[in-house]
Amino acid sequence: MSLITHKRASFDFEILETIEAGIVLAGHEVKSLRAHLGKLEGSHVIVRGAEAFLVGASIPPFQPKNAPKGYEPERVRKLLLSDKEIKELSNKSDARGLTIVALSMYNKGRLVKVSLGVARGKKKADKRQALKKRDTDREINRELKRQI
Repeated sequence: MSLITHKRASFDFEILETIEAGIVLAGHEVKSLRAHLGKLEGSHVIVRGAEAFLVGASIPPFQPKNAPKGYEPERVRKLLLSDKEIKELSNKSDARGLTIVALSMYNKGRLVKVSLGVARGKKKADKRQALKKRDTDREINRELKRQI
């Protein structure tokens, strides 16, 4: 079950590969995610040394009045990946035109996982083409429903 998703990811990016990663969160952040609060828009992954971090994801406090002093909703969060996966991500993020974006956060058992996508940004023409395809598919489905 998905807790939060990056809804525009498939529109703004061409997703080439997906990876599952764990994430280091505080208890009140987990409660906030389970209440479907938070945003992944504008978030991406950076690799520094032998560690990967999620930057730009916003998780507001579950109860703002009970939040710890100095809590930052958009703080950098560490991702839990093996050394081999981190090296792969580092190589892919160094490749020209590729970025690593967070696609969704979800429960897996009692743990919270992040689905990451190795992506290439789409040009305006590609986005227009996607909109046109979606509109034509919608019209075709309407016609099929009328005929039945």
